[in-house]
Amino acid sequence: MDDLNSEQTLPPARAIRFDRVGDLFAEMPEIAKFIETAPEADEGYRGFLERLRASSTPEEAVTFTAFALDAKAGVKWGMECVSSLVPDMAPEDTKLMNLVSDWVADGSSENRWNALQLAMFAPRRSPVVYLGLGVGWSGGPLAPNDLVTVPAWRGPRAISSAVMRAVGQMRTEHRAESLDFVLDRAAGLFRLN
Repeated sequence: MDDLNSEQTLPPARAIRFDRVGDLFAEMPEIAKFIETAPEADEGYRGFLERLRASSTPEEAVTFTAFALDAKAGVKWGMECVSSLVPDMAPEDTKLMNLVSDWVADGSSENRWNALQLAMFAPRRSPVVYLGLGVGWSGGPLAPNDLVTVPAWRGPRAISSAVMRAVGQMRTEHRAESLDFVLDRAAGLFRLN
């Protein structure tokens, strides 16, 4: 009987920060600096994402996704998008992507600091560097002996920048298709909301 129970499907892990979109905007008011469109009363995550996606500025849907997802889910989404859009990474980006991946697998402070340190001192701001900053700014002190933390909006903003920079690196004729790709992945994360 135990074998039957072990094969049961587990419910998906919660990936969003707050139960309602309105709560997200109330608790993280900085989001309004990056998204001009406000959610309607009782609008769900998926509905708001699709409304942003259909607007004249669908890039706001990327920003919304980065803010709506909790830190680990947001970084994981960003990793999947960046890896798919930028498959041939420079060696320093590959090294940093491995550190970002280590943090997704084990969200320890040590893994967060390792990713942040490499991202902070990177010679250029690639999509992967922004992911590293997103990891480093996901919460907690900036260094082992430092009590300073960054505002909660900085991590999601870095993840949004990573995804948009990856989309921006595509050839002009492929950018709309690439934006659709990352937003399709986001829509899948909001399927239950």
